[in-house]
Amino acid sequence: MSISLVTDSLRAPEPHDPWSIKVRRRGYQQMLLVRSQINFYYFWEKRWFFVAVALGFVMMAMPQPEGLTREGQIVLTMSAIAIILFVTEPIPLPTVALLIIVGQVILLGLDSTTVAKTLMTDSVLFIMGSLMLAVAVVKQKLDKRIAWLIVRVTGTRTSRICFGISVVSGLLASFVGEHTVAAMMLPVGITLITLTSDDPKKVRGLAAVLLFSISYGCSVAGIGTPSGGARNAIMIGYWKEFFFDPTNPETRKFLIDYVTWITYAYPVFLIQLPFVTFILLRTFRPEYANLSRAVAKLRQQIIVEGPMKPADWLSILFFLMILVGWVTLSGEFGMGTIAVMGAALFLIAGLVKWEDINSGVNWGVVLLYAAAISLGVQMKDTGAARWIAENFLALLTPFGASEGIGLWAAVSALTTLVTNTMSNGAAVAVLGPIVLKLATVANESPIVLGFITAISSAFAYLTVVGTPACTIVYASGYLKTTDFLIVGWRMVLMSVVMMILAASLYWPLIGI
Repeated sequence: MSISLVTDSLRAPEPHDPWSIKVRRRGYQQMLLVRSQINFYYFWEKRWFFVAVALGFVMMAMPQPEGLTREGQIVLTMSAIAIILFVTEPIPLPTVALLIIVGQVILLGLDSTTVAKTLMTDSVLFIMGSLMLAVAVVKQKLDKRIAWLIVRVTGTRTSRICFGISVVSGLLASFVGEHTVAAMMLPVGITLITLTSDDPKKVRGLAAVLLFSISYGCSVAGIGTPSGGARNAIMIGYWKEFFFDPTNPETRKFLIDYVTWITYAYPVFLIQLPFVTFILLRTFRPEYANLSRAVAKLRQQIIVEGPMKPADWLSILFFLMILVGWVTLSGEFGMGTIAVMGAALFLIAGLVKWEDINSGVNWGVVLLYAAAISLGVQMKDTGAARWIAENFLALLTPFGASEGIGLWAAVSALTTLVTNTMSNGAAVAVLGPIVLKLATVANESPIVLGFITAISSAFAYLTVVGTPACTIVYASGYLKTTDFLIVGWRMVLMSVVMMILAASLYWPLIGI
């Protein structure tokens, strides 16, 4: 047999009959349909990205508003696009940070080195170091011992355990950040819930009270110290950037250090704690008034695990050293330097591996905060923040809210609205420059309005995505999204009242 005959026999026959042509045509049509569906799905999934870009083109093409520079118009356009992308998340949030960096260079014509300098501030270094410390703390797995410590102090009554969980969550979150503590304390709450009953339906109210004690205890505490949340470090950075002048000794009051922040904000956190437990117990009725059975099981588990190991005590010692460093040395070396040094101590001692740090730290969050702070600086430098502040003040004037308590309440309401739609750090990064310029225009204290903005950014009680703590406890599966609305409005009302009382009665006594 010749080679040509062999190849001819192996070659597939061409379909010439009508049936084969019809089948091929139908398959081709189905392929086109699937491809069009994929394209439609892609565009639908990214629709808010295209909406944001379209809005950007419209804003750039609009006539330049009176009193606003062209650079300021560009910065406001970038801010509007960033806010839409922060809220809707059609693309990964770190991508928004990258776009902000590129936009400053291309649209504003800034040198890339200048932009880079605004990215790595002490505030950003502090946020990065705090996230690294969070991974190191969680790695030690002290959750059951914390639960046992709480019940030994509070006893077995449900109401007292809830208050104890809020206190412990709050005290820890005020120093190491709410997302870290929520991750540590969630197993504590779930342990007490599951040891009470394996059926979630039988512990619906108990689970809500215990888990919200964790998330809201963390949220109200995040305002207590600069290390309690990125929003605090961001506001401290803005005060220094906007108002501090090395040649003017009078502006040193805007260099807010660790102790000064605690003096103003920690009492606001402490007075809210009892109200957190009261509101939760009034909103959700726990099925069990006493958790003695669960506590007995917990005690047995602690006995099996044995005493604390040397590594546990060394971790506690390192954390206390870092805390002392923040209190005593942050003015000289910066809070960021101390946070990074603390993370280095955990690594040197072998208490955590770099692989754990590398996988546990959300580096995209660090980049996001850095870019948001950088954009905030440009809002100040281009005059965009002042322009928004003046127009916002003009809107408040007819309502008598252009000064004093009325202005405080308006700023708090605005911040609360924004922080329930995006992360609190991003909310302060966006609103901080506007509020501080608003204070200047309205002849109000920038420190007072700055604290009100930073504290109000913690009032993200209404949505699952409002704070990392809320997201973490919701992930347990015991809570519904409607639970946050049911109890959240009560928490917002309580927190706003407590903050306004502190601003009008307490802060004047200590010098604001």
